[in-house]
Amino acid sequence: MRFRNIICCWFATLILSACTPSTPQPPADAPAAEPANSSAAKPDNRPSADSKSEDKIVRASEYFNPLTTEEIRAGWISLFDGETLFGWTASNDANWTVTDKAIHADSATSPGLLLTYVPFADFELRCEVNLAAGGNSGIFLRTTADPKDPTKDCYELNISDTHPEYKSASLVGRAQPSHPVQLDDGWHSYHIRCVGPKITVTVDGEQLLDFTDESDNKHLVGLIGLQMNVGEVSFRNITLRPLSMESLFDGNVANNENIISGWHVVPGSKSEFVVDEQGIHVTNGRGFLESDKTYDDFVFQAASITHGQDLNSGYFFRTITGTADAPDNGYEVQIHNGIENGNPDQPSNWGTGAIFRRIPARRVVSEDNEWTTTTLVAAGPKIAVWVEGYPVVAWTDERTPDENPRRGLRTEAGHFSLQGHDPTTDLHFRDLKVAPHPEQ
Repeated sequence: MRFRNIICCWFATLILSACTPSTPQPPADAPAAEPANSSAAKPDNRPSADSKSEDKIVRASEYFNPLTTEEIRAGWISLFDGETLFGWTASNDANWTVTDKAIHADSATSPGLLLTYVPFADFELRCEVNLAAGGNSGIFLRTTADPKDPTKDCYELNISDTHPEYKSASLVGRAQPSHPVQLDDGWHSYHIRCVGPKITVTVDGEQLLDFTDESDNKHLVGLIGLQMNVGEVSFRNITLRPLSMESLFDGNVANNENIISGWHVVPGSKSEFVVDEQGIHVTNGRGFLESDKTYDDFVFQAASITHGQDLNSGYFFRTITGTADAPDNGYEVQIHNGIENGNPDQPSNWGTGAIFRRIPARRVVSEDNEWTTTTLVAAGPKIAVWVEGYPVVAWTDERTPDENPRRGLRTEAGHFSLQGHDPTTDLHFRDLKVAPHPEQ
């Protein structure tokens, strides 16, 4: 990502230690309401491409994203940042570590499982796996947090050339591969599709499994797990694309009037929402465009572009129906590309992808005046956000339940809402889509 991903010269480390820390953020339970015109642009702290001023050179932490721009626009996200276990949780004491941009484990007191922070329903998953000869590992699909029975609690894609019954590319207790394969000892590429009850598995370009679950134990949504059972195993380049997405905006204006199909303007809005060749154009503010339908647990994706420096907007979700007096009572995925001290690891105003006033983005990976794809997963109290396919938020709302998400945890269905923040607002939205999680 241009200058943000450049590892600066040797003296940058010294400069970083002298940088002023970012301004402390208000506590998570601070009042969420903000003035209608509170987004006055801050000075641009990012060094220009030809800047040689040492006081602007900051060494950012390494940024790794295996996805191409085309894959990001197609909806792919990276489940692993190549540097940390951010976005994963371990169900036991396997010694999960990150080495050479791979997730690695080689010992555990019992079979270890590393789980995604949030569940997925329909998806395609790609990853590379290297299992030591004679080992036993696997990829768990749509699993519960603590699976006991692979015929009831998950789909366990086994990786073990030496298993007595379910060898590599089988689904334990459910299905065998089309023919025996050798997948121990060396890197192998996996491509898995889960759509409704149908699961297909392709390894190194060869389809090995085509299974449709006709049992009473179908799993239509769940976590993804990496298993360490016996021997040394590594996983890398773990990427996922949500499938079965429904469009939230078809590009049309209803009845030849400025009424955007599937959406309505919240009463009292000052923002102007107009459909043009780029999508939904939002100017002026404050105001909100609200979806007609409501959603509780889902995967949501959209693209936005700001036409100015450090502009402020957001995607609201699980929002109470807006009124002139209370237009925006929902969770907010922030859109604000500002950074402090020229460092993308120091978001300004919480940062793009943050859950505003709840948890900041861990890194700002988007740029003003460039299209940015955001992916949001909401599952009960758990919320995860990716910006440009990169994981920036994994958060559990542990507040007391409340109808209003500004005051507490809300898991009930609510609207999506696009924000016009203030008179400087000028941005476009497009490619808005959602996949509601099915009932399990």
